[in-house]
Amino acid sequence: MALVTAAGNDATAGTEVTGGSYSRKNISVAAAVNGAVTNSADLSFTGMPACTVAGWEIWDSAGSPVRWSYGPFDASKVVAAGDEFKVSAGAWSFSAS
Repeated sequence: MALVTAAGNDATAGTEVTGGSYSRKNISVAAAVNGAVTNSADLSFTGMPACTVAGWEIWDSAGSPVRWSYGPFDASKVVAAGDEFKVSAGAWSFSAS
């Protein structure tokens, strides 16, 4: 999972968070329920730079990564330098449409 400060669209990726100790996190998902999956473990982004996190993107880990999905969080969150941004287990969900 990548965090973005500005949402992308079908043609263009969003503006990914940069700086601090931010790095993308591997996401594990629970079994689909009614076509939707949720994260099965907490995702903790520590040492964040000062920014406003607006959304997420899911990328594969291939040599030339491909963005699989993207979307906004329910609400943007202002993060101070050094803070942690946490997505608790079960708090992120995705369904294909």
